[in-house]
Amino acid sequence: MNNGSYAVAVDGESRMIFTDRSQSTTLSASGLPPQHDFGGGSVADRLRAARQALNLSQADVALRTRVTLRHIEALEAGDYAAMPGRPYAIGFARAYARTVDLDDSDIADAVRAELNGRAPRPEIRILNQFEVGDPAKTPSRFVGWLALLLVGAILALGGVFWRSYYAPSVPLPSLAGEAPQAPANLPRNEVQRLPSATQSAINSPVIFTALDNDIWVKFYDGQGKQLMQKQLAKGESYTIPGDAAGPRIWTGRPDALSITIGGQAIPRLAEVEKVMKDVPVDAASLRARSALTAKNPSSPSAGSSSPAL
Repeated sequence: MNNGSYAVAVDGESRMIFTDRSQSTTLSASGLPPQHDFGGGSVADRLRAARQALNLSQADVALRTRVTLRHIEALEAGDYAAMPGRPYAIGFARAYARTVDLDDSDIADAVRAELNGRAPRPEIRILNQFEVGDPAKTPSRFVGWLALLLVGAILALGGVFWRSYYAPSVPLPSLAGEAPQAPANLPRNEVQRLPSATQSAINSPVIFTALDNDIWVKFYDGQGKQLMQKQLAKGESYTIPGDAAGPRIWTGRPDALSITIGGQAIPRLAEVEKVMKDVPVDAASLRARSALTAKNPSSPSAGSSSPAL
């Protein structure tokens, strides 16, 4: 039956339009006239009243707006501090208003007003601009001299760095030093025969090494002070102290003791078993003895000796 009304779809909602001039009303899908203000209270009161008029729970609004329940509760409590930020508070309020048939623009403006009323006013910034001729804003003479000294120090340090960085290179001193001279008591031809390593190691350490087990040996200095006395095991070595004055040896097995000077092997004190005593064993004396033995193999060895007991 045509009662002078017809249905139209506006913004996705079904609305009934009455053509009777005496009664013209538009209804929303919720059954209530849209855009109701529900009083002039706060945003929280208006949202809550609109929700209750539609018999909706807070969970229903959260489900329809896809806004978390705690944020819906915060909007109805007017707790904007619980929101992630100002834009979120306004956006959530708009979605809430559309769900309960309130004017979302009006609600958004109301939220902005409440936020502006709660936010503290920003402090007024005073800009102190430099003005030529104002004594209060002109640097003092002390500050000027201090700045000048600072610039001078920076320039001086820069000059030092520049000279040290770009100065011409100079040859570095030799680390090898001068080669030591051979002992004066060696014959000329024997000095030429010595290896270069031996000539450069005149004061090199003298090391005696046992070639057999239980080799008795005694080392002492020129004053008779004992340096070492023991029976050396095979392969055991003894190094003559570098500060020993006139070191000497006493042993009955000179044939079982190898000798090196600075790592260079020299002939043994004897090739046969016999007692040798008071034989100098410093580097110079041993080299001279080796040179003399090489020149005249039949010459007697330095120091007293006697047949082995």
